[in-house]
Amino acid sequence: MSQFGKFFLPGPTEVKPDILAAMSRPMISHRGSEIETMMTRIDERLQKVFRTAEPVFTVTSSATGLMEAGVRNAVRSKLLCLINGAFSQRFYKAAVNSGVACDKLEVEFGTAHTPDMLADALKRDHYDVVSVVHSETSSGVLNPIRELTEVAHASGDVVMVIDTVSSMAAAPIECAAWDLDYVLTGSQKAFALPPGLAFCTANARVLERAKASPIRGLYFDLVEIHNSWKKHQSPNTPGVSLLYALDVQLEHMMAEGIESRWARHAAMANRTWSWVDEQRAAGRDIRVLAPAGYRSPAVTCITAPAGRTGSQIVAAMKSRGFVITAGYGDKKDTMIRIGHMGEHTVEELDVLLEALAEVIAS
Repeated sequence: MSQFGKFFLPGPTEVKPDILAAMSRPMISHRGSEIETMMTRIDERLQKVFRTAEPVFTVTSSATGLMEAGVRNAVRSKLLCLINGAFSQRFYKAAVNSGVACDKLEVEFGTAHTPDMLADALKRDHYDVVSVVHSETSSGVLNPIRELTEVAHASGDVVMVIDTVSSMAAAPIECAAWDLDYVLTGSQKAFALPPGLAFCTANARVLERAKASPIRGLYFDLVEIHNSWKKHQSPNTPGVSLLYALDVQLEHMMAEGIESRWARHAAMANRTWSWVDEQRAAGRDIRVLAPAGYRSPAVTCITAPAGRTGSQIVAAMKSRGFVITAGYGDKKDTMIRIGHMGEHTVEELDVLLEALAEVIAS
């Protein structure tokens, strides 16, 4: 087994041994009192992570399922998809595949959407839902979801469907205070859990839309999910072993404190960015792709130096026992990505960055 602290993919992340061990417990009935007791704990703690008094739903799926759920349950007439990378593109694909009318508001890879851009788009056409990815894992860009939501709400009866897959539990997100409508995330990023669970919260505006939606489907029907949540159950058979892991990890997260968790992720991100500055000062031609002020605290995308490819750097790091990844899709050979999220520390990150400096300098 590899040593913990050397796996820095931007998802899935490393999972602590006690979390993995929790998954080996025997099965229990997914309709019995035992699971209802556990789900009561889980539900209450997830509300603290999401910073909301609204229900937070747990489903057995990847987060992509809840992206589709947001589209199918919330859109009445037309969706505007804010696209700045590979994962924000999925909202558009979900809409097209669901027969939902939609347009793109696309910006250059490595950049963010601004409130002014959204305000202009909402004046040009009628949209009742806007989708956005908070932390675009393919580029390391952080979109300003609080300000974008304010613009959307100011334009009329418009709700925001927000992917926080690589930012929830890593970046400050205040679902209640920022009046966020529909927020989804997954288990395998800053939650530091195995893949397979997804979480979302939907406010009253979205739930009312869901009740009237003729295409909300079966598995991701927010009305049925909400009804089951009231009983601390799932409408369908859940991944019980994954729920065991979630229960234990949420206990750890509550002990750390969500604001302390945000601060730890910010410290890791700042260390990574300052390391890039140090390398540039030493003559290595690398840079952080995302502009200052729009950088994710969970994942950093770094341009590869001239004459080196992302794949070569990843392979060299692997030979030293570390796991990072290259750029996403057609950006594979021009960049590398470091996932500084989950249970990692600045101290572990420093060991990685020391090895990466040697690789880049070689």
